[in-house]
Amino acid sequence: MSAPGKEGSQGSANSIGKALHSLDLDGHQLPPSPAPSSPRNGRKYALATELVFTETGDQHGASSVPIYQSATFKSTTANATSEYDYSRSGNPTRTHLERHVAKIMNASRALVTTSGMAAMDLICRLLRPGDEVITGDDLYGGTNRLLKHLSTNAGIVVHHVNTTDVDTVKRVISNKTAMCLLETPTNPLIKIVDIREISRSVKAAAPNALIVVDNTMLSPYLQNPLDLGADIVYESGTKYLSGHHDVMAGVVGVNDKVLGEKLYSMVNSTGCGLSPMDSFLLIRGIKTLAVRMEKQQANAAHIASFLESHGFRVRYPGLRSHPQYDLHCSMARGAGAVLSFETGDVALSQRIVESTRLWGISVSFGCVNSLISMPCQMSHASIDAKVRKERGLKEDVIRLCVGIEDVEDLTEDLSRALVQAGAVTITTDGFHAIGGGQTVGNGELNEQPETSGSSGTED
Repeated sequence: MSAPGKEGSQGSANSIGKALHSLDLDGHQLPPSPAPSSPRNGRKYALATELVFTETGDQHGASSVPIYQSATFKSTTANATSEYDYSRSGNPTRTHLERHVAKIMNASRALVTTSGMAAMDLICRLLRPGDEVITGDDLYGGTNRLLKHLSTNAGIVVHHVNTTDVDTVKRVISNKTAMCLLETPTNPLIKIVDIREISRSVKAAAPNALIVVDNTMLSPYLQNPLDLGADIVYESGTKYLSGHHDVMAGVVGVNDKVLGEKLYSMVNSTGCGLSPMDSFLLIRGIKTLAVRMEKQQANAAHIASFLESHGFRVRYPGLRSHPQYDLHCSMARGAGAVLSFETGDVALSQRIVESTRLWGISVSFGCVNSLISMPCQMSHASIDAKVRKERGLKEDVIRLCVGIEDVEDLTEDLSRALVQAGAVTITTDGFHAIGGGQTVGNGELNEQPETSGSSGTED
């Protein structure tokens, strides 16, 4: 087997870092991953410290990681055995990011790609025609679109089921199950999936199946799926890791050496590795993840409680009214900063969204600015309306992605939008929601969709 790390040669695959210690599948040296940083006295740094602390090893002692904006690297010998040769195969700036990401994800190896969907595509390249994938009925629209493409064109069978019900998942496991793809919390219905129990159930029936978890909604600061039984964890680095929506990126973390090498080989072959400049921007963003996430989820908890106290049906795992509150707390260290609520009327929801000022109308989440959207018309519009209805995704759902602004300003702006849109009844005691979204108890938040999201290539 030839090494994947060289451009047009049989050279070594040690193109992903410095301080070479371990070996890849071809016997070539690889850098230690994750990057060591904890003090020598044995006490481990807190995660907030690990996010900030990195050793650059720069010859000039640069405080920030240098940007190696170079496509090629010179060799000192004719047989091209230098650590780096071509930036598609490896770049020092990207190496530093990958080692840093591996550390905070509790992974032995991490890879960074040009977007979250590039990371998802990379993982799906492990599948072969005839393989079966089990996944949820409440997925990010881009993930659903990619799985639809694979089921239509690549011979992959996709089972969309209610992954909050472990027994439902068990019923579709077979000897052809190659992957179980999970999101928790789901987007945008904020359902919670039991990663531990599903991992155990799938592995018991299909030992070779891969458990893959999209951790974008929480980030490594709040949840570590690899510690809960996942084989692969991935995220859109565009969201919380970056925090400013100024870079597109994806991250993938694994603990299996062979699996990591397979994924790296595909990064090198397809050229989806993150650029030096974008790697630098993501390193910079990660350093402030802790302070941003703490502020964002504190704001989100306030907004969720505000909406619920005024009678709206709110979906947020930090509320004790969430039916899976205890399950979420058993896996995560916080509730995140994304919530959704219902009004019972699509036109009413549109008026609310368009009446806000501080809340930007936009797809995506995780940035310092607060965003508002209607998923069925934006992030999940690529899912057919009939399929959305079958999966229980209501057209009037409003998603709030809470930022770091002053929470009273956010609350006041949302209050004004609710009044202006005619979504509330005003009394001497304040105001209260009207319409179909007015009571939290009006149906379970994790209610079953009209169908189980049948398996096959249709979905």
